[in-house]
Amino acid sequence: MQILVIEDDEKLASTLQDGLQAEGYMVALARTGEDGFFRLSSKVFDIVLLDIMLPGRSGLEVLSAMRQLQNGTPVLVLTAKDAVRDRVEGLNAGADDYLIKPFAFSELLARIRALIRRGKADEERSLQCGELELTVSTHAVRRADVEIFLTAREFEILEHLLRNQGRVVSREMLARDVWKEPMRHTPLDNVIDVHIARLRRKIDDNFSTKLLHTIRGVGFVLRER
Repeated sequence: MQILVIEDDEKLASTLQDGLQAEGYMVALARTGEDGFFRLSSKVFDIVLLDIMLPGRSGLEVLSAMRQLQNGTPVLVLTAKDAVRDRVEGLNAGADDYLIKPFAFSELLARIRALIRRGKADEERSLQCGELELTVSTHAVRRADVEIFLTAREFEILEHLLRNQGRVVSREMLARDVWKEPMRHTPLDNVIDVHIARLRRKIDDNFSTKLLHTIRGVGFVLRER
């Protein structure tokens, strides 16, 4: 599990990183809202721990920008602001949970596990982009009531694109998250491009509205417009 901690308190951030890594999580740190948003735009995380009071772009601004870009990564807000209106504001901005500082590390772990369980339950549901629908549990793919048959690798790519719908997915991200290759290299780029071309033919060629787009020199994006 990949966790991004966006926290400007150096001592707390380091403590969280050490504690979470000891529990088996992989942890990345960001000290500002800008840095946190940049990391979210360039890499996929499983959970975000987000402080509200950040230098520059606030935590609420980061959260709102995430949700506007249809980034559904679960967000656990960490803040010293304990007024009811502050909690309501955070939840209305798209937070999945709220934890008031100071907190017990055991409670933080319990809330992270709850978000993970919720995410696993969500996997039973369908992922959708326009008339294209993918059901994770049954590996079924349909567009406009037409069944589409994909290879296992094509299914993994499409699922990854759907989970990042509206965001550019780079070849580095596909290499890491689909092929499980930490280092991108030219032969793998060629393989990725071949799979993307095959996937595009299957989900787009027989339909007037194209969903899978190539952003030259950057990567690929799945979107209706």
